[in-house]
Formats: sequence, structure tokens, C-alpha cells
Amino acid sequence: MPADVGTGTVATFATSGFTGELLSVDWSGISRESVNTSHMGTTTFHTFIPGDLTDPGELTLEFNFEPDDEPIWDDVAETLTITFPLEVGQSSAATWAATVFATDVSVTDPLEDKMTMTMTVKATGAITVTAAT
Repeated sequence: MPADVGTGTVATFATSGFTGELLSVDWSGISRESVNTSHMGTTTFHTFIPGDLTDPGELTLEFNFEPDDEPIWDDVAETLTITFPLEVGQSSAATWAATVFATDVSVTDPLEDKMTMTMTVKATGAITVTAAT
């Protein structure tokens, strides 16, 4: 599959309706704990098995900041859908959707440059990936 650019990616929050001018999306990725199964008879290397549960990670979203647009500040979880750019020959774009809640929101307001807001959200379960068609 050839590389593509992110121009045209959109983030939509279903309940609050918050959407901003998205600049970037950074997903920390899925992680799973390892369980140490070593014992007194284990030699040379520790042994491990995978944990049963996975952590869906966090998404860090950067937006152009508009002081009149209220970001997700409360503790209500809602569905976030990331819609990726439609590629040539596709009729529907790929999406990722997950239930999330905000864990961090910060604003940068520099002199003579655009204001930005960075929002980190924690996924509360599986991320649903829908392939483009």
C-alpha cells in the first residue's frame, strides 16, 4: 500500500458535537501487560505469558484554538470518530471510532502566531476500525 498524507482527516465527537480544525492525531497504540511466570526452577531467562486484557491507549489531538469553542472538559465519555482522507477510487473513507474521555487539555497562545489546543483522550475499550471501500 502506498503512503498517504493526513490532509483531510476529521475528528468528530458524537455527544458534544465538538469538532475543530484538526492539525494532527497521535495514537499511543495498544499495549498489553506481560505476566512473569518465572519460578525457582526457571533458568537463564524469565518466562512470560500475555495478560488477558489490552489497553487501547490514548489519542492526542491538536487543533487550531478558537476561544469560543468549548472543548471536552467534563467527565462524560463519548464516541470519537476519526475519519481519514478519501483516497482515489474509494467511495467511503476509513474510520476509527472509540468511546473516549478527556484526560488533558492544554492551550498554546504565542505572540504573532496561531493559537493551538492539544487534547488527550483515553479510549475506554476497543477501537473499531472500519476499512475504506
